[in-house]
Parts: sequence; C-alpha cells; structure tokens
Amino acid sequence: MNQDVDHKIKLVCEHCSATNQFPVEKLDHEPQCGKCHNHLFTGKPIIVNSQSLIKHIENSDLPVLVDFWAPWCGPCQAFAPVYEDFAQSVGNQMRVLKLDTEANQQAAMDFNIRSIPTLALFGGGRELNRMSGALPLPQLQQWVVQQLTEE
Repeated sequence: MNQDVDHKIKLVCEHCSATNQFPVEKLDHEPQCGKCHNHLFTGKPIIVNSQSLIKHIENSDLPVLVDFWAPWCGPCQAFAPVYEDFAQSVGNQMRVLKLDTEANQQAAMDFNIRSIPTLALFGGGRELNRMSGALPLPQLQQWVVQQLTEE
C-alpha cells in the first residue's frame, strides 16, 4: 500500500479560521475550506490578529512566514508590495501572514518583536528563524529558501 496516498495536510482557513485537513495531492488543485468553501490560497498575505496567528502557526503543515509590521513604519509600507509579490510567487507552498503590531501589541511582546518590519519563519509549530528589515524580492526568496533547506 502506498503511504503517500494517505498523507494529509492541515491548513487554517483565512476566512473562517476552520482547520482543514485534506490529502496532500489536493494541494495543487485549489483546495477549498470544508466549512466556508472559500479557497485556502488567495495569493495574498493573510491578515492575522494575535489569536489567528497562533492558530496558523500551530495548525499549518506548511511553513509559515509572518511579517510583523506597523502602519506608521515607512520601511514597512515600502516592503508591503514586495511581500505581496512574494505571497503571489509562493502560491500553495507556504502560508504568508501579516500582523499589525500596533493593533496587536501583546502579540508583538509575546514574539519579542524589537524592530519592524521583522520577518519570522515558522515550521512544525516553532520558530525557525527571523530577520529584521525590508528586503528586495530576490533576497527575500533566497532567505526563505536558505532557512527551509537548512532546517
């Protein structure tokens, strides 16, 4: 019996916060939420708050990249289009989240965010690495690939 057929993947829906589980083969076929029936991948960063951030990190079988930012931060604003392009480019290979540290100050403290923007990469429910500062798209892609291949 082929065990790959039985391999399932978990993802949290950005629309209703339901945790979905489906065969990994469906990842390439625009999976939809079993509860609200919205697509699980939109090609855009997912805006999260303190609670949904934790749920995504703990319940995603894909790597999770979080942009900790604030609306008053110039470098954060300049980086936003790059981050959107990154979310589009990774498609269904990872979760790309954004957390407004101004609106979610407790989360910023809980994750020990000292400067913004800060990018934190999570896998298997734990932080793998982080980096402060904005990057051009090629360097962001390179950093993520490097972190995931070193893991």
